[in-house]
Amino acid sequence: MFTIRGIAISRSLRPSVLSLPRRYIAIKTMTTPNENALKFISADGEMLQDRGSSSLEIRNTDDSLIDHSKLAQRIFLQCPGVESLMIGDDFLTVNKDSMVHWNQIKPGVIELLTNHLASGEPTVSEEFHTIKPSGGAGYDVTPPKFDLTEEDEEVSDMIDELIQTRIRPAIQDDGGDIQYRAYDPKTGTVYLKLQGACKSCSSSEDTLKSGIEGMLKHYVEEVTNVVQMLDPEEEVALKEFEKMEQKLQQKHAES
Repeated sequence: MFTIRGIAISRSLRPSVLSLPRRYIAIKTMTTPNENALKFISADGEMLQDRGSSSLEIRNTDDSLIDHSKLAQRIFLQCPGVESLMIGDDFLTVNKDSMVHWNQIKPGVIELLTNHLASGEPTVSEEFHTIKPSGGAGYDVTPPKFDLTEEDEEVSDMIDELIQTRIRPAIQDDGGDIQYRAYDPKTGTVYLKLQGACKSCSSSEDTLKSGIEGMLKHYVEEVTNVVQMLDPEEEVALKEFEKMEQKLQQKHAES
């Protein structure tokens, strides 16, 4: 027994009397232009990374990256059909297999994300950013290198500022993200990397050319073209898709 202001209280009751209730965390989902991608975000603004951090991509085949994210481990293990995750600063975008319905995935992701945010544990380990998986998998792509004069550097800074302040927020609203990778002053080409829902969306080419390229060319006269950088796995998949299209066209012509 112990006493507070003359009131005797059993020690066995002390933990339940003095402990604070666990705060409820509400997760809301937002649709994206990609029907196979959903954006999950805390209604109260809990963070998955520091504000302004670059988004991180993890595919279900990126074992070395998954090992450094307990959240990713749990989602891939307990939510079959999830193909990849994109972790933003305050949101999570989940890409699924087109053959799996969201009803089979969504409740599990909400529960796991709620528990993760309530736990306060880091979303990825400190070692995550140093991992270079075999086969080139992961969240980053090595950009091309160009020799830039002082004037070219100013152009590059203008491009980066436009992307960060005008383009990136709109892309993130749709459950994606964008990285500025390089500027080639000789050709006026800007190299970008789309992430999350926008990368695998059927309208990604329109987003890249009509939206992003159009805005950059409007504000920065040196820009003539925008190129999307692909992960090695994406390049292989694109080549296989092109081969399949060629075969189908051949069969159609022969018939």
